[in-house]
Amino acid sequence: MSRGFPAAKAIDWIGRSIEHLKPSERRVLDSALSGTTIARDVNASFTAQTSLGGRLADGIARVGGSWGFILCFLGFLVAWVILNALVLTQAAFDPYPFIFLNLVLSMIAAIQAPIIMMSQNRAADRDRLDASHDYEINLKAEIEILALHDKLDEMRRNDAQRVAETLLVIAQRLSAIEACLPVKPVAAND
Repeated sequence: MSRGFPAAKAIDWIGRSIEHLKPSERRVLDSALSGTTIARDVNASFTAQTSLGGRLADGIARVGGSWGFILCFLGFLVAWVILNALVLTQAAFDPYPFIFLNLVLSMIAAIQAPIIMMSQNRAADRDRLDASHDYEINLKAEIEILALHDKLDEMRRNDAQRVAETLLVIAQRLSAIEACLPVKPVAAND
C-alpha cells in the first residue's frame, strides 16, 4: 500500500494508521480498496490441514457422542450382566460384582476421554478460525458501508455546489431582467 490514498483510508475506516494494522486488517483494507472479496470456505481449508489423527479423533468423538453408541453400549452392558448373572450362573467368566467389566469400562474411559478432548481442541481451533474470518467479513462490510457514506457525502457536496452555482446563475439572470424592466413606484396602502 502506498502512503497516499490508502493510508488516509486506513485512518478513516479503521481508525489506525497502516503501520498499526493487524495482518488481517491489512488484508481487509487491500480487499476493500481493490474491490475483491475476502470470503472463503474456512471449513475446507481447516479440513485440508487436518492430520489423520485429528480426523480419527473427530470420528471417534462423533460416534462416541451419539445416541446410537449410547444405546448400543447400554445394550452391551445389559447383555454382559444378564449373561454373567443369569445365564452362566456356575461358569460365569465375570461373576457379580463384574470386576472385569469395571476394568474394561475404566480402560475405555481412559482412552476415550483424551480422544474427545483432542476433538474438542480441534473444534475450538475451528471456532477461533471461524471467529477470525467473521471479524474480517464484518470489518469489510463496515468499510464498504463507510465507503458508500463517503461516496454519498461527495455526491451531496457536488449536488449542493451545482445547486449553489445554478442559484447564482438564476440570481444573475433575474438581476438582468429586473434591470431591463421599468421601475414602478410602490404605492403605500392607507
